[in-house]
Amino acid sequence: MAAASSFVPQRFTAADRVMWITPDRVFYAGLLGEPSMHSRGALIAYVAIDGRLRVRIDGGEWQSAEVAIIQPYVPHEVACEARHVLNVSIEPETVDMDQLPSLLRGCGAAHAPEFAAHVRNVHRRLVAPGGALDLQPSDFDPAFFGEALPPRALDRRITTVLENIRNNPSGPGAAAECASMVNLSFSRFLHLFKEEVGIPFRNVRTWKRARSLLHHVHSNSNLLHVALDIGYPDSTHFSHSIRQVYGLKPKDIIAGSRKLRIIAHAPAH
Repeated sequence: MAAASSFVPQRFTAADRVMWITPDRVFYAGLLGEPSMHSRGALIAYVAIDGRLRVRIDGGEWQSAEVAIIQPYVPHEVACEARHVLNVSIEPETVDMDQLPSLLRGCGAAHAPEFAAHVRNVHRRLVAPGGALDLQPSDFDPAFFGEALPPRALDRRITTVLENIRNNPSGPGAAAECASMVNLSFSRFLHLFKEEVGIPFRNVRTWKRARSLLHHVHSNSNLLHVALDIGYPDSTHFSHSIRQVYGLKPKDIIAGSRKLRIIAHAPAH
């Protein structure tokens, strides 16, 4: 990671709200929302924009720091005095979790002032005029971590399924269909997927579908159309799943994203 420059606190405005989405990474600078328990399928580094934030893991004690690391699928709450937060999200199946920098292997509040300053500075560069020109997905890890994070080796059949879900998160993608696609029995597929990824197929599929909402936060469609577009059978399932994952109602996510600048790299179909 590049040496961190000194951070000068500045007033966070609507012009500073940005989300950089790649198929396997997300950087978000924007509204945090009220604290509520939720569980995402990504490895997340939260960074306070100014001062400190508070984090609570699975109903435990509140912890305070500039940085909080949350491991995939861990229920947590995040709060800060400011209304905004920075976070970096990494899809766990794309990296060797055991070979990540030590900071990213923890869970909870972390003492990492240099990392906090660095993420803040990356954010300032992204929102500067011309700061996001010609960005590619391969630029993400070097921007935040100085180099590409170590990739994870997976069984090629599981890689095929994950790529199919990533490229078409709103598709049906039932476990039986995925098993058939890679010529495995249903039970063998579920076992191999859990063995390779570390998380049951259903949990991963739920997360990937909820993650695809990020590409629709500027949609002018009503919520039912958004739900159907990203593969939910109805608005009830959509609302329940999104609240479990993000801790917010879909309508609140979309309302809070109206002034959010999106830098998006869609998966290749």
